[in-house]
Amino acid sequence: MRDGKLLTFIKSLNQLINELATEEIIFVKGKQLLEQLIQNDDWLPEELCKPHPEHYQQYLLYADPLDRFSVVSFVWGPGQKTPIHNHTVWGMVGQLRGQEKETQYHLQKDGSYQAGEESIFLPGQVARVSPSTHDIHVVANNLSDKPSISIHVYGGNIGRIQRAVFHPETGLEKPFISGYANAFVPNLWH
Repeated sequence: MRDGKLLTFIKSLNQLINELATEEIIFVKGKQLLEQLIQNDDWLPEELCKPHPEHYQQYLLYADPLDRFSVVSFVWGPGQKTPIHNHTVWGMVGQLRGQEKETQYHLQKDGSYQAGEESIFLPGQVARVSPSTHDIHVVANNLSDKPSISIHVYGGNIGRIQRAVFHPETGLEKPFISGYANAFVPNLWH
C-alpha cells in the first residue's frame, strides 16, 4: 500500500463513524474522504486489480472488526455486470479506473422490476446507495475492451450480509451472501 493512502482513508472514516455520524453526514464527509482516496489510482495492489474472465471480482480491502463498515475493490472485466440486486446498508462507490454504468430498478405493481435512470461514472466520481433512498440496481463495466475498477464502502461487512437478487419479470427474490474473491487482506502498514 504505497503512501498509506488506504490506511489514511480507513482511519479518517473510522473517526467519522466513531462520532456517531448519521448516514447523511457520512454521505457528505465520507464522500469527500473517498474522493481523496480515488483521485490517484497508484495505491491498489495489482493482486486486487485482476479481473476474472467470466464474472466480476469483489476483493476485500478492509473490514471493520465491529462490522460497522467495509472497503472493497470491484474489478469488472469487459462487458461484465451484476444481476438486479440490493445492499440493505448504506454504500458509496468511487470510480477508480475505467467506467461503470448503473441502472436503477423500480418495483412495479405487478411485482416485476422496471429499469429506470442510468448513470455513467468516470474516474474520481462517487455514487451512493441506501435502503432509505434507493438500493436496487444493476452495475456494469461500461467499457467493452478493458477492465474497470471501483472502490466500494459499505455500512457493514458487505461480504457477510445476506442480500438479494431479483428476477426482472417475476420479482422473485433470491437471497445470497457475496463473500470475497481474495484469500488475503492487504497489509495496510506495508
